[in-house]
Amino acid sequence: MRATDTPFIGITTYGRGPHNRYILPAEYVDAVRRAGGIPLLLPPGDERLDAVLPLLKAVVFSGGGDLDPDLYGGSRHETIYMVEPERDRSEIDLARRVFDLGVPTLAICRGSQILNVAKGGTLIEHLPDEVGETVNHRVPPREPTPHAIRVKPASRLAGLLGATDFSCMSWHHQAVRQVAPGFEVVAHAPDGTIEGLEMPSHPWLVAVQWHPELTAAEDPIQQRLFDALVEAAGTR
Repeated sequence: MRATDTPFIGITTYGRGPHNRYILPAEYVDAVRRAGGIPLLLPPGDERLDAVLPLLKAVVFSGGGDLDPDLYGGSRHETIYMVEPERDRSEIDLARRVFDLGVPTLAICRGSQILNVAKGGTLIEHLPDEVGETVNHRVPPREPTPHAIRVKPASRLAGLLGATDFSCMSWHHQAVRQVAPGFEVVAHAPDGTIEGLEMPSHPWLVAVQWHPELTAAEDPIQQRLFDALVEAAGTR
């Protein structure tokens, strides 16, 4: 890929923090750079998407805190945290744009939940209440932990990863409950939790509930997600 062809990859950031800063874990940036893309951070709150989207060849929806349950008719479970209305609004708007425009999109953890809610789906407010604790999706107080994933063999996701059974790094307490129209479930955790979604009608859209960026530097299976995204961006 020539330098002039290097694609700009938008990455959503967390909302405005307590020290008046927008932040994003560096692993997202590192994974995009290893794949050959140029990361552009997208903090919430800017409504001028029509000016930004022509610059971007792909988008990564990053992880973070929980969505406002009012957005999907959910309950206000006591474990819900880091609700950021401005971020919710911005990312749902961005999600609807990438659906309509066919922008290559990788959604991670909260990002997969955003895409599902933007299309009318719902979420499980707190996984242990629904699926028990045979599989840890995070450990106290709120730390990542590994668990197994099984991917549907014939799916786009399996083709991108080059694997259907592997260990991932998980860091969430919520997940998709009702799948929105247009999505297909393509991956699960051993307890049945939905871990992967695709949109067959979209040119390139993959959503995963785990955190591939956390282990992508040493795990080629996880890095392949970012490599494939940047490759798709380069041909858009």
